[in-house]
Amino acid sequence: MMRMPASRPYHHGDLRAALLQSAERTLREKGTGALSLRELARDIGVSHAAPGRHFKDKQALLDALAHDGYERMNRTLAGAVDRPDRPFEERMTALARAYLGFAVENPELLELMFARKHHPDSSAQLAAAVEQSLALFTRLIADGQERGEIVQGDPERITTAAAASMHGLAALIAGCALDAEETLAGLDAHVHLLLHGLRPR
Repeated sequence: MMRMPASRPYHHGDLRAALLQSAERTLREKGTGALSLRELARDIGVSHAAPGRHFKDKQALLDALAHDGYERMNRTLAGAVDRPDRPFEERMTALARAYLGFAVENPELLELMFARKHHPDSSAQLAAAVEQSLALFTRLIADGQERGEIVQGDPERITTAAAASMHGLAALIAGCALDAEETLAGLDAHVHLLLHGLRPR
């Protein structure tokens, strides 16, 4: 099938989705520095001005990529958290496995997500998606406290400590200091250690 000339209007499918898909592919293969609205337009066969209908500049594109990443990750995390019939440790392990699985599959995207959430020009929409991911985690902690399965205390502080442990594993995997398969295989033991501490019993 012949590719549409770049000067013709975009007639097939969702332009915004196509741009994000192409941008994520470029991010994986070449990194953030290679992202360009003009190059994305050329990649999917639309005029160089077409991406401007959805993204005013590269920063808006990066925000949209990060937001899309958080939405996908949040759906994955929610599936792990929304299991009220299961013990807390099992739910925490499921959450850790969901997060690490996303991190292993999307290292470049996760790096962008964390970079954009701290950027002073990031969008309110992105900030809301970030809050949702933290709220999922905090809700699990608060639920465990209500059931008497974990210690009392500020749920947000406990969330920070637990999330730091999980993100630490993700960072070590991304930096090739840990093997992804071995880390995922040993995740039950890691979460057990996180929940029960280092003191002898």
